[in-house]
Amino acid sequence: MANYLVCHGAWSGGWSWARVRPLLEQAGHTMLTPTYTGLGERAHLASPAVDLETHIADIGNVIAYEDAQDLVLVGHSYGGMVATGVADRMPDRVRRLVYLDAFVPGDGQSLSDFAGSGQVAEPVDGWLIPPMPPAPDATPEDLAWTTPRRRHHPARCFVQKLRIVNPDPPFPRTYIHCTKKAGFDLFRQFADRYRADPGWSFHTLDASHSPNVTAPAALAELLRFVA
Repeated sequence: MANYLVCHGAWSGGWSWARVRPLLEQAGHTMLTPTYTGLGERAHLASPAVDLETHIADIGNVIAYEDAQDLVLVGHSYGGMVATGVADRMPDRVRRLVYLDAFVPGDGQSLSDFAGSGQVAEPVDGWLIPPMPPAPDATPEDLAWTTPRRRHHPARCFVQKLRIVNPDPPFPRTYIHCTKKAGFDLFRQFADRYRADPGWSFHTLDASHSPNVTAPAALAELLRFVA
């Protein structure tokens, strides 16, 4: 049995993993899918002060109060920034760190260091980043579910630089690259870096950037395999 904890992507929430969670639970695993401050069911807590450290603290508190141990920590997209910070602060709770088409920051790096010009929209009201367009393979059913639930994301989360104390963590790391994309692939830079790295396990998934929405069964199967 594996204990999964998800650090979800930007503009999203724990709700976006509702198609994956029952598949893993039916196989005997556990899965926690908390939502960050200012998003999802916690959108009412959004403020200009919310930043990357806020979201790291959100997940750290879930781990502490749930007394979660031996975790397969999954960071999706922006969640790779969050998961890296959480794992650095609580390495004794992590069994494996999985980056799902996610950013992999080093010490002193922010998401904006990787995204480059034009990859993130300009803030609304000076501090809220509107969502990226949906994946091209999203079905009408997917869009009906996700579109009304996606929220603008506090801008400081994207520009705050992460501080890492332990650059060589004691747990194994996995990178999963989603390959079914049209146009520019922001996450290929990480796939190219870790594909042949002997310190990492590397896998591809024939899905677009949010397989938790568009390919939940394939994602659940791969997460069971890598755990």
